[in-house]
Amino acid sequence: MRPAPALAAGGRTVANLLSATEWMLPSPATQVHTVSVLPSHSPSPSSRPEFAFSNLTTSRRNDCRKASADLGSRRTFDVVRDDLLHPLANGNKARKLDALLPLLRRRGATDVVTCGGCQSSHAAAIAVHCAEWGIRPHILLRGEQLDVATGYNLISLMFGNVTYASRSVYAQRDEMLYEHAVKVAGTNGTVMWTDDTIGEDPVVHEEGVRGNGSRRVVIVKEGADSIQALLGVMRLVEYLSGLASFGKDEKVHIVVDAGTGTTAVGLALGAGLQWKVTAVMLADTLERYREREKSLTSDFKRLCHDVYHGMAEDDTDNSLVHWVERLSPRRFGKVLSGEIATCRQVAQETGILLDPMYTLAAWEQAVDLCRGDSADRVVMIHTGGTLGLFGLAQRYSPQFTTYEQQ
Repeated sequence: MRPAPALAAGGRTVANLLSATEWMLPSPATQVHTVSVLPSHSPSPSSRPEFAFSNLTTSRRNDCRKASADLGSRRTFDVVRDDLLHPLANGNKARKLDALLPLLRRRGATDVVTCGGCQSSHAAAIAVHCAEWGIRPHILLRGEQLDVATGYNLISLMFGNVTYASRSVYAQRDEMLYEHAVKVAGTNGTVMWTDDTIGEDPVVHEEGVRGNGSRRVVIVKEGADSIQALLGVMRLVEYLSGLASFGKDEKVHIVVDAGTGTTAVGLALGAGLQWKVTAVMLADTLERYREREKSLTSDFKRLCHDVYHGMAEDDTDNSLVHWVERLSPRRFGKVLSGEIATCRQVAQETGILLDPMYTLAAWEQAVDLCRGDSADRVVMIHTGGTLGLFGLAQRYSPQFTTYEQQ
């Protein structure tokens, strides 16, 4: 188990902070699967993948002796299966809403307005979980309506009130979100941003807000970046640190893909100085990710200063997160040749479904780390997003055709 970060005398621990928070998810529990990495022994050298994988957790259920044989000689890493949290809206998107939605409901929110790309998993998560919690979701999607709704676009359409925004309008996100929220609120309603709902202590306010029939509209920015989003991810770290399978003094190296970077910062805040967090940058430059980390940690320190005290004071480069480039860098949104085939291989050999834009990046990083010289336990956070494959199947249809099994 991981000890709580050092705090000032009388200060709250992370555990105190989290125990005082109301949550969307009934439990922080998630499955953890152990994956082995071995050189591939495919009989077809021309198309042979570099590695072969095996899910030791599920194979042990079927044949414990076979799965555990020669385990010491295998390179392994763990996968936190947050993709199994919810049938439609899971992964880090659910974690980031874990503390946020209960707060919005306590503040009397009747409607939520947010935005995202046409296949945005964030937009779909807002639509699903708001609908489940009795809050009307309004989704602004970039671009044009698809000829055939599929994937996260379909989920957003089914659970939310979707409006499509041109790319020129979408480029001014804050203005676009506010103008739409004003329309939703009407003449007697009120509009606020997520940060407006957080007081000096975001977890102490318990009063219920009863509306008078007018609408209270809350704007959630793209990616749900907020202090409350950090708390949901920190709750995951607390759960993992309490598992018996994680030794008290074991060195853990967490790997996660980074879109906005909020999840990585939340993981690092929850882990303190005990565990290392590596985030694979997908959508921005190193400078922008570090700026975002600084902004989030500054906001967290301002609102939860007694909890933050001592978390990062020993960090030499003033960064909680180790930001790295993807092993095969590219423009965000681009899928390289062979990556869909790799996702197919992983699915067939382990039962774990990845997508080439996000989770495959973290998987590749985890494989690379577990084959290195470090003795750290490598743990990949599966951030979900697999319904995005439906959209990719339309864009890259030739790579999803059937093929003869080797």
